[in-house]
Amino acid sequence: MATVKPAATSIASIKFFDRLRVGLPLRLSASQATTAAMGYLQQNLKFSQLQALIAVADSGSFSEAALQLDLSQSAISYAIATLEAELGVVLVSRGRYGAHLTPVGEQIVNRSRQITYLMEDITKQANLAKGLRGGQIRISAFRSAATHLLPEVIAEFCRRYPAIAVRLSEHDDSPQVEDDLRQGRADIGLTYLPTEPVFEHWELLQDEFVVLLPPQFERVKALDWSMLTQHPLIMAPVGDVCDAMVYAHCAQYGVELQPTYQVRSDATIVNMVAQGLGAAISPRLAAEPIPATVQVCSLPVPLWRSIRVTIFADAMLTPAAFTFIDLLKAQLKKQPEP
Repeated sequence: MATVKPAATSIASIKFFDRLRVGLPLRLSASQATTAAMGYLQQNLKFSQLQALIAVADSGSFSEAALQLDLSQSAISYAIATLEAELGVVLVSRGRYGAHLTPVGEQIVNRSRQITYLMEDITKQANLAKGLRGGQIRISAFRSAATHLLPEVIAEFCRRYPAIAVRLSEHDDSPQVEDDLRQGRADIGLTYLPTEPVFEHWELLQDEFVVLLPPQFERVKALDWSMLTQHPLIMAPVGDVCDAMVYAHCAQYGVELQPTYQVRSDATIVNMVAQGLGAAISPRLAAEPIPATVQVCSLPVPLWRSIRVTIFADAMLTPAAFTFIDLLKAQLKKQPEP
């Protein structure tokens, strides 16, 4: 039976990674190093392995990296293990308190970021050349915006420009969207104020924080602050940005909110209110659809969040991305106020 031999790795590629493993200078010109690295990548490594390594480095966890890349945890573990086997070094130390890069892992992940940046830049340059005739746009949004604002706009965009792929990443909260923009994982983000100065943003709509009251609560035309303490309060866990805005707003008027339940899912919070387990304060968009039995009132002093379409200030967006932003703003102007 004939034996199939794997393709030989070039001498330059071997020297490149052998010297990198032991921390020696590369002694290669920039063009030689690039050629060696790309030759080694083509014959041994996979782009997905580098993406898995970067995700583990950013999150400090195999499970979080899996969520970020929409893969199973076993797939992440396999990608890292095979990458370590290919390179012959340990890149990630696994322990009770998470995953941490080894010193050589730090070197490899820095170079992996450069490679992924170059690959994405190649795609971006191609997209710029194609204009609206192809390419892709990457959108990142917090969950309620992804659920209620984007599907109709994405459908219309795809109808008009079928050759352009749209990729959507959904997150629990706005800071994760900003991180996608900052790390170059998204072209367009849906966030809410405040945002950092490194971003440019345009307002899409004002979303009011409303009080959701259980069915048995006596119906009132307007709430006063004391009524917020008459039922158990259902809020999101500590660290939620929207709830932090609510706590700070209420504190200005001498009201200290003490949640009885802390629940991550917006839908679960609304259903708990519908079952009479307590009251909640939520952005209206996050609470939709609101059951008919749940009473909806404004806060005694109304509070709003400004939902924004956001880009990284120094980003070089494609014509397709700007076209999507224009369509998003136009479509939302047509929607009636809640």
